Amino acid sequence: MDYLFEYRALSETLYDALTEDVFYKIMESSVAGGPDQRREAMLRYYDYSIKEARQYGQLCRPNGKAFGVSIWSKPVNGDLSQQIANQRKAFLRIHLSDTCLAKYTQITGGMAEQTEKVVPPGSWYLSIVGIAPAYQGQGLGGRLIRPILDKTDELGLHTYLETFTLRNMRFYQRLGFQEASAFDEPGTKSPYWVMIREPS
Repeated sequence: MDYLFEYRALSETLYDALTEDVFYKIMESSVAGGPDQRREAMLRYYDYSIKEARQYGQLCRPNGKAFGVSIWSKPVNGDLSQQIANQRKAFLRIHLSDTCLAKYTQITGGMAEQTEKVVPPGSWYLSIVGIAPAYQGQGLGGRLIRPILDKTDELGLHTYLETFTLRNMRFYQRLGFQEASAFDEPGTKSPYWVMIREPS
C-alpha cells in the first residue's frame, strides 16, 4: 500500500536523531524485511506521529530548516482518546507489522501505567523530540521545546516526558524538568526516567 508523506524531511531527521534510542530500535527490529524496508517503515511512523500531533496535539519545528522537531500530546476526552489510539493501532498494523503493534502496545501500555502514578492529571506530554546529528551540540534543542513550555506556563499546566537516555536528562533539567521516578521497562530490558516540569 502506497503511503503519502507530508513531512518526509522531518521524518528523516527524527530517524537519524533517534536511531540509537532503545524504544525505536525495538520497533524497527520488529518490522519484516531488510534494512531499507525497516527504515522506510520507521519514516512512515514518524510522519504519522507528526501529522497526529498537528491534528490533536502540538508540533514545534523551526522555520526554514528541518533540523529537528518536537511532538506533543495534549489531554483529550475519553472518546477522542480511544479514537486516536484506534487510528494509531490501525496504522501500525498496516504500515509496520502485527509484531510491531504488539511490541508497541506492550511497551507503551506498561509505561503509561507507571507514568500515571507520578504525573499530574491534565499534563502535556513531550512524546518525541529529535535533532539531526549535524545540528546537535549547537544549543538548538531548546528552540524545539521552549515555545510549548511558554504556552503551558500561560495555561498553568505541567508537562512531562519519558527518556531511556540518561545523558539527556541534564538537557531537560536546564529546561525546568525534574526527575519524578525511574522504572525498568521489561520489553526493552532497559531503565527509563519520568521527568516533570511545573508551570512557572
